[in-house]
Amino acid sequence: MTTILLIRHGHTELVGNTLAGRRPSVHLSAQGTREAVDLVRHVRGFPITAIFSSPLERTRETAQPLADALGLGVQVRDGLTEIDYGEWTGRRIGDLAEDATWIRYNRYRSTTRIPGGEWYVDVQARVAKTLEELRTLHPGETLAVFSHGDVIRVALAHYLGMQIDRITRMVVSPGSVSGLALSDFSPEILFVNRGPAA
Repeated sequence: MTTILLIRHGHTELVGNTLAGRRPSVHLSAQGTREAVDLVRHVRGFPITAIFSSPLERTRETAQPLADALGLGVQVRDGLTEIDYGEWTGRRIGDLAEDATWIRYNRYRSTTRIPGGEWYVDVQARVAKTLEELRTLHPGETLAVFSHGDVIRVALAHYLGMQIDRITRMVVSPGSVSGLALSDFSPEILFVNRGPAA
């Protein structure tokens, strides 16, 4: 059985107000930097053998203090990257409130494509594929995997057998940790949204 710690990047100035998406140069705020440092203490009881991250700066910056503390490198995996928000990238969430596609997307993410962006079912497929590859490559180990809020939620939904349209019922806070145990048999959700920032 492989234990996977799904860790959301720390706070940025855009969290909760703007869809950062894959926009480059979105860095941790001072609060996010503290969350990344606090995370080291929070996960120290886990026998982590490898660290993986989305390629975006905010996830790699969150992963680095843990990597430094454990003497491990941060291995980047494209499959862990943020959702492609297409035409909504960089838009303020409040400005989308009257957009009919945004309203439908927040009700039916499984059947609403982000304009110029990804389908949620494709996001779920790529992250599940990535996690299964890591499980196969690291049997019996504990892995720290740094990603993004909705990417983590679709992964949890996949392993729970939960419909994608219901993922907004799960909270995955900046700097939080959710745990999975994966094997050739039934997956187990160990915990969700734990940590100093949760």
